[in-house]
Amino acid sequence: MRRNSTAVLVLSMLALVALAPAAPRTIGEFDDHGDVGKVDRPGSADYDAARKQYRVTGSGDNVWGKADAFQFLWRKVSGDVSITFKVQFVGQGGNAHRKACGMVRQSLEADAPYADVAVHGDGLISLQYRREKGGVTEEVKSPVKGPAAVRLERTGNAFKLFAAPEGKPEVSVGPVSVALKGPVYVGLAVCSHDASVSETAVFSAVAVKSD
Repeated sequence: MRRNSTAVLVLSMLALVALAPAAPRTIGEFDDHGDVGKVDRPGSADYDAARKQYRVTGSGDNVWGKADAFQFLWRKVSGDVSITFKVQFVGQGGNAHRKACGMVRQSLEADAPYADVAVHGDGLISLQYRREKGGVTEEVKSPVKGPAAVRLERTGNAFKLFAAPEGKPEVSVGPVSVALKGPVYVGLAVCSHDASVSETAVFSAVAVKSD
């Protein structure tokens, strides 16, 4: 009888463990990560606590047009927010239009409204944005070329991009208006601009501030 009672207790405990919600995949100061849109090669994200660096690998055709495909490391916030970082791609090859971004996005749907600061493989830095779900992407280019420290700021519906090369003054572009409602996703994104390959970017000096 005692053996049966013990077996029942063990089975009950196992059932409770199985029903418990999965632990969040906290990565540094972000809550989770995953691929957004259609990608042929799954992405990844991890955090080096000693170096305070995020390593994000993604594929996907582009973050552009009416729908996006990329790897996204994110957390949810409400209200005004900014994300600051420096970034370097791993390797010298790859598409000149591969992108490493700091992004504020309405949802994880491929065609969601968003705004981002996109650092391209060729050094171009731009403020990209989609004003409405399924709408076309628009862009304002920064006169600053990478490498540079960059920041995306949201104040209400207004988004601005700031970029500062090492030892030089900060330059801003914008604002542009993108109406996002309720909690939004803020984080780091990588797109290879070539669905058949993956690209990796290392983000440092990352800071997310929200009200």
